[in-house]
Amino acid sequence: MLKTLRIRNLVTIEDLSVEFGRGLNVLTGETGAGKSIVVDALGLLAGERGDSALVRSGTDRSVIEAAFELAPDDPLAALLLARGLDAGDETLVVRREISAAGSGRVLINGSPSTVGVLREL
Repeated sequence: MLKTLRIRNLVTIEDLSVEFGRGLNVLTGETGAGKSIVVDALGLLAGERGDSALVRSGTDRSVIEAAFELAPDDPLAALLLARGLDAGDETLVVRREISAAGSGRVLINGSPSTVGVLREL
Protein backbone atom coordinates (compact mmCIF):
# COMPACT_ATOMS: atom_id res chain seq x y z
CA MET A 1 0.00 0.00 0.00
CA LEU A 2 1.25 3.47 -0.87
CA LYS A 3 1.87 5.38 2.38
CA THR A 4 3.59 8.60 1.31
CA LEU A 5 4.50 10.38 -1.89
CA ARG A 6 6.86 13.34 -2.25
CA ILE A 7 7.35 15.21 -5.49
CA ARG A 8 9.89 17.99 -6.01
CA ASN A 9 10.41 20.05 -9.15
CA LEU A 10 8.29 17.96 -11.48
CA VAL A 11 6.71 20.04 -14.28
CA THR A 12 4.68 22.65 -12.33
CA ILE A 13 4.96 21.07 -8.87
CA GLU A 14 7.64 22.71 -6.73
CA ASP A 15 7.28 20.61 -3.58
CA LEU A 16 4.39 18.32 -2.65
CA SER A 17 4.05 15.74 0.12
CA VAL A 18 0.98 13.51 0.38
CA GLU A 19 0.18 10.90 3.01
CA PHE A 20 -2.29 8.20 2.03
CA GLY A 21 -4.52 6.30 4.44
CA ARG A 22 -6.16 2.91 4.27
CA GLY A 23 -9.14 2.62 1.97
CA LEU A 24 -10.10 5.00 -0.79
CA ASN A 25 -8.00 8.15 -1.28
CA VAL A 26 -9.26 10.76 -3.72
CA LEU A 27 -7.38 13.59 -5.43
CA THR A 28 -9.66 16.44 -6.47
CA GLY A 29 -9.12 19.91 -7.79
CA GLU A 30 -9.75 22.30 -10.61
CA THR A 31 -8.39 21.85 -14.10
CA GLY A 32 -4.69 22.64 -14.06
CA ALA A 33 -4.26 21.93 -10.35
CA GLY A 34 -1.69 19.16 -11.00
CA LYS A 35 -3.67 15.97 -10.43
CA SER A 36 -2.34 14.35 -13.60
CA ILE A 37 1.22 15.26 -12.62
CA VAL A 38 0.76 13.28 -9.40
CA VAL A 39 -0.40 10.30 -11.47
CA ASP A 40 2.56 10.79 -13.85
CA ALA A 41 4.92 10.78 -10.84
CA LEU A 42 3.53 7.40 -9.78
CA GLY A 43 4.13 6.17 -13.32
CA LEU A 44 7.76 7.27 -13.11
CA LEU A 45 8.09 5.28 -9.87
CA ALA A 46 6.67 2.29 -11.72
CA GLY A 47 9.40 2.49 -14.36
CA GLU A 48 7.82 4.63 -17.06
CA ARG A 49 10.16 6.59 -19.28
CA GLY A 50 11.21 9.97 -17.93
CA ASP A 51 13.05 12.78 -19.65
CA SER A 52 14.50 16.17 -18.90
CA ALA A 53 11.36 17.96 -20.17
CA LEU A 54 9.68 16.88 -16.91
CA VAL A 55 12.14 18.87 -14.77
CA ARG A 56 10.62 22.10 -13.47
CA SER A 57 11.96 25.14 -15.29
CA GLY A 58 14.85 26.81 -13.45
CA THR A 59 15.80 23.72 -11.43
CA ASP A 60 18.48 21.10 -11.98
CA ARG A 61 16.49 17.93 -11.19
CA SER A 62 13.15 16.38 -10.28
CA VAL A 63 12.84 13.98 -7.37
CA ILE A 64 9.95 11.61 -6.78
CA GLU A 65 9.98 9.46 -3.67
CA ALA A 66 7.39 7.08 -2.26
CA ALA A 67 7.11 4.77 0.72
CA PHE A 68 5.05 1.60 0.43
CA GLU A 69 3.92 -0.63 3.29
CA LEU A 70 4.75 -4.28 2.69
CA ALA A 71 3.33 -7.30 4.44
CA PRO A 72 6.01 -9.57 5.97
CA ASP A 73 5.23 -12.31 3.42
CA ASP A 74 4.97 -9.95 0.42
CA PRO A 75 6.50 -11.52 -2.72
CA LEU A 76 8.25 -8.21 -3.44
CA ALA A 77 10.67 -8.96 -0.60
CA ALA A 78 11.86 -12.08 -2.43
CA LEU A 79 12.20 -10.12 -5.69
CA LEU A 80 14.24 -7.42 -3.95
CA LEU A 81 16.58 -10.02 -2.46
CA ALA A 82 16.91 -11.76 -5.84
CA ARG A 83 18.03 -8.43 -7.35
CA GLY A 84 20.60 -7.90 -4.58
CA LEU A 85 18.58 -5.16 -2.87
CA ASP A 86 17.76 -4.72 0.80
CA ALA A 87 14.21 -5.89 1.46
CA GLY A 88 14.03 -3.60 4.48
CA ASP A 89 11.59 -4.22 7.28
CA GLU A 90 7.99 -3.65 6.24
CA THR A 91 8.59 -0.52 4.16
CA LEU A 92 9.74 -0.17 0.57
CA VAL A 93 11.17 3.25 -0.30
CA VAL A 94 11.56 4.08 -3.98
CA ARG A 95 13.29 7.26 -5.16
CA ARG A 96 13.66 8.41 -8.75
CA GLU A 97 15.67 11.42 -9.86
CA ILE A 98 15.65 12.98 -13.31
CA SER A 99 18.21 15.67 -14.09
CA ALA A 100 17.75 18.60 -16.43
CA ALA A 101 20.82 17.30 -18.28
CA GLY A 102 18.93 14.10 -19.15
CA SER A 103 20.49 11.61 -16.78
CA GLY A 104 18.68 9.95 -13.92
CA ARG A 105 19.02 7.56 -11.06
CA VAL A 106 16.90 5.10 -9.14
CA LEU A 107 17.24 4.17 -5.48
CA ILE A 108 15.35 1.30 -3.89
CA ASN A 109 15.59 1.18 -0.09
CA GLY A 110 18.65 3.40 -0.39
CA SER A 111 20.52 1.19 -2.88
CA PRO A 112 21.18 2.15 -6.50
CA SER A 113 19.05 0.24 -8.97
CA THR A 114 17.66 0.48 -12.50
CA VAL A 115 14.43 1.51 -14.19
CA GLY A 116 14.11 -2.12 -15.32
CA VAL A 117 13.91 -3.28 -11.71
CA LEU A 118 11.24 -0.62 -11.04
CA ARG A 119 9.19 -2.12 -13.87
CA GLU A 120 9.54 -5.57 -12.32
CA LEU A 121 8.44 -4.34 -8.93
